[in-house]
Amino acid sequence: MILESIQPWADYELIDSGACEKLERFGKYVLIRPEPQALWPKQLTEKEWSSRAHARFVRDNNKKSHRDSNNENGGWQFFKTVPASWEIQYAPLNLKLKLSCTSFGHLGVFVEQVTNWHFFDEQVRRIGNTPKVLNLFAYTGAASIVAAQAGAEVTHLDAVRNVVTWANENKQLSKAPEIRWLVEDALKFVKRQAKKGNLYQGIILDPPAYGRGPDGEKWVLEDQIDELMFYSAQITDPNAHFALLNLYSMGLSGSIGVNLFKAHFKTQAQWGECLVPSTAGLDLPLCTWVRSVK
Repeated sequence: MILESIQPWADYELIDSGACEKLERFGKYVLIRPEPQALWPKQLTEKEWSSRAHARFVRDNNKKSHRDSNNENGGWQFFKTVPASWEIQYAPLNLKLKLSCTSFGHLGVFVEQVTNWHFFDEQVRRIGNTPKVLNLFAYTGAASIVAAQAGAEVTHLDAVRNVVTWANENKQLSKAPEIRWLVEDALKFVKRQAKKGNLYQGIILDPPAYGRGPDGEKWVLEDQIDELMFYSAQITDPNAHFALLNLYSMGLSGSIGVNLFKAHFKTQAQWGECLVPSTAGLDLPLCTWVRSVK
């Protein structure tokens, strides 16, 4: 297992975490959100948390991760003025991203993915010759933009139309090359691509634990990840490729992803965790990734 920590980032700071919450700064705004993996006590006092925070998101079911679904009940409590949207920048990869306090607790970026963004940038440049990259469950497009800026021909797919629109706004902010946008169910798409014999040199798989397709298709990671990996392997160029699978379900070992790559891609894979260091001193693990390179 490999541990990767995100590097200091001017527009982002994890100030503290604990008691199933995290205190983060995005640009000028400090927010409190649920974090079920923060099972330790807070390092700062409740007074310090509340005095710094502009807003707090409270869920009816506080045990679920904010990556789990778009159907959880909860809401924001605002203590100071927060605009409807604002922008942050990740200068090392020329990314500009729009953020917003959505009704599900999402903001529009998952900061732990920084190490994966750099992986995509390196792999697209390694393969060269305008590799085709497919980004599934692609959310607001940071990974798609990084791959496109590195020289890839990118297909960006997500089941939620307004999220794809948001990704296009981020593309415009970042002044990235053209990207193919699709609103579709990921499993249906890869099946169809396999039937057509289309191949990609890059596959990015960032599935939530639970979700819905555009026509109400039900997604449960543990039930469908094997089938998704089977068809993804069929559309991956056997001669040169990179592939990444993120696992956000608590309790799923990265070794599961390694076995899925061995079984379907017939390749060796590495797995690790993305850690977000905090100013208060405790690292927060926020993602298990599995990567294959050929």
